[in-house]
Amino acid sequence: MKTSGALLAIAASAAALPGSHKPKPQPDADGKFTLTAPGIRAQFIPYAATLTNLFVKDKNGVETDIVLGYDNTSYYPVDPGHPVYNAIPGRYVNRIGNGTYTLDGVTYHTEKNDGPNTLHSGTNNWSYRVWNVTNVTNSSITFSIHDPSNSSLGMMGDVDASVTYSVSKNKWSIVMDAISPQQRTPVMLTQHTYFQLDAFKNPTNRTVWNHTLYAPTAKRALVADQNALPTGEIANITKNSIDDFWSAPHQLGFASGEVGFENHCGSGCHGYNGALAFNNKRNKKDVALTLSSAFSGIKAELTTDQDAVVLYTCNWNDGKSEFKSTQGVAGQDKFIPRDGCIAIEAQDYVDGINQ
Repeated sequence: MKTSGALLAIAASAAALPGSHKPKPQPDADGKFTLTAPGIRAQFIPYAATLTNLFVKDKNGVETDIVLGYDNTSYYPVDPGHPVYNAIPGRYVNRIGNGTYTLDGVTYHTEKNDGPNTLHSGTNNWSYRVWNVTNVTNSSITFSIHDPSNSSLGMMGDVDASVTYSVSKNKWSIVMDAISPQQRTPVMLTQHTYFQLDAFKNPTNRTVWNHTLYAPTAKRALVADQNALPTGEIANITKNSIDDFWSAPHQLGFASGEVGFENHCGSGCHGYNGALAFNNKRNKKDVALTLSSAFSGIKAELTTDQDAVVLYTCNWNDGKSEFKSTQGVAGQDKFIPRDGCIAIEAQDYVDGINQ
């Protein structure tokens, strides 16, 4: 059995308003389930067990939607770009090198949907599927999925999985479980949310380069090739190098002027699309990573039992996708710029099945 957990505490300087009792939530006209607690409101749909909206208070007490997504929930399953907005991919997340792995002496071949590699188990991974709602309350919802053997190429044996999202005062908790009752099979899970703590309301900078990140126990990085696939080497991160978010809090764009920033995350990719490894002796109850914005005053603190975190600064965006009507400011366009968001994916080591 594989379990994965994360706790994201999100707050600003404004005081949270006291919660009120509400009836058991039902999906609204758009199919969204809404969970509420003081200082936080989260909305979900069964497609890919997806978070569609995450509202928290900014420093002025204004409710702010800090994650990417679509206004029209029917677009999640048909967007040809399929950016895995705030979803649960699987059964094996991130990359599998050369679409191949060996388990118990048997070599399996997986779908190559990311150049020479497999990404998130291929194009029928769990982020393309409708999950079942198995439990829902005012403050929590559980989605479950039955994944038949080989429904994603090379992923053998049935898997039954669930994710429970819950909210409490200024906190969003995520617990994932998966079991393969028939045979051993690769399982690695994550929650793939894209954050924009300013909700594109900063009139002078709509990228995340002005967001500050701090991960004091992430002193090592998984060295990757030009296809963002780890080589197997885990290197120490030197102070003030591009991946240094451990020695002090740094803005995400602090190293953007360095020569190595371009192509840092692979050929044609600048910024971040790689994994940082946490200290093995860290206390997993402590905050592992903090993302904050001085503009909005919003700070998110990640607590996780996983050993690594993937940072992805949305290099893929071509400036043609729109953000939601809950975001932005009047008088400006509604397009997400390149580097306009960051995915923070707590998980195990990328391509660990081959390393």
